[in-house]
Amino acid sequence: MSDRDRLASDASAIARKLVPIATSGAEGRVNRRLIGGLAEEGLLPRLFPRRAGGTRDEDVSAAELCAVREALGRESTVTENAVAIQTLGAYPIVLAGSDAQAERYAGPVARGEAVAAFALTEPDAGTDAGALALGAERDGKGYRLSGTKVFISNAPDADVYTIFARTTPGAGTKGITAFIVSGDAKGLSGTVLRLLSAHPIGRLELDGVLVSEHQVLGEVDRGFKLAMRTLDLFRPSVGASVIGMAQAALDAAVAHASSRQAFGRPIKEFQAVSHQLAEMATRLEAARALVYAAAEAYDRKDEHVARRSAMAKLFATETAQQVIDVAIQVHGAIALEHGHLLEHLYREVRAPRIYEGTSEIQREIIARDLFRRPSEG
Repeated sequence: MSDRDRLASDASAIARKLVPIATSGAEGRVNRRLIGGLAEEGLLPRLFPRRAGGTRDEDVSAAELCAVREALGRESTVTENAVAIQTLGAYPIVLAGSDAQAERYAGPVARGEAVAAFALTEPDAGTDAGALALGAERDGKGYRLSGTKVFISNAPDADVYTIFARTTPGAGTKGITAFIVSGDAKGLSGTVLRLLSAHPIGRLELDGVLVSEHQVLGEVDRGFKLAMRTLDLFRPSVGASVIGMAQAALDAAVAHASSRQAFGRPIKEFQAVSHQLAEMATRLEAARALVYAAAEAYDRKDEHVARRSAMAKLFATETAQQVIDVAIQVHGAIALEHGHLLEHLYREVRAPRIYEGTSEIQREIIARDLFRRPSEG
């Protein structure tokens, strides 16, 4: 068994062990007991390098992240979501932070002692991240942040935020800087948002939040590249997470079609059922191959990693939605009952087609790369 497969196997076992904790948290709020359990069981530390409180010699690979998220997506979407947000929120600090920043801010996240969040989206800047308006004005040796962030996972309960703000007005993507902001900072407040699926997600208001120069993450005005670098790492794993969900749905549909009787025989004997499931199994396998190809491209620093990551997220999320929809159709009305696995998965699978870049923006990324001139790098 490879290290990647062993990590995925361990993630599955840990998710099953933590089911009582995962299902006991308040809907739509951070489950700190679950995060603590993920650290105690050793999963979170295995996704972070030692310089950031983990147990690894190096940063997590995209392929390993995919393996973990696929395994968790198949077992427990609540647990998968907790791991995904913790790593997404902290990994900009791992990728661009100094050793001191990584130890101070990412270390507690890896140990399950703190909750992290990635704060990029704004009311008027979602898909067009270059339109960020949250301002960062110089104040002595630091900055004051003012504005609004919305649809931020783990908000308003996070202990540490990676917040992207505009330091140079009118400069588009070249005028954005990343900051590390503590959850208890004066002038920072937030509210919970209730969405289709009960994820911990909210709105943040920053009213002159003071951050020191030591809380600047990476270079001033280079934050957009850090955001994109982080998303390139995580986009294939978004695809992996929904593949896990879709696999759970397909497994359930196959089991149901084998046992459910209609007109004196199992419904799997009707081609209208069996051929649909065969088609979904094929598409799911194609999506899985595309996801891991994109992850391996990221790990080897392929020049077309943005295109490959976009393709993986696009195809996997759209396919997963189809697979789960067919699984519901095979089950019939029972799958629409609140609390049924497929009813739960149907709500869970919708959001990934939007967050970390909509399906439409993924197609735009792919198209731009296709028509890019060689001289443009």
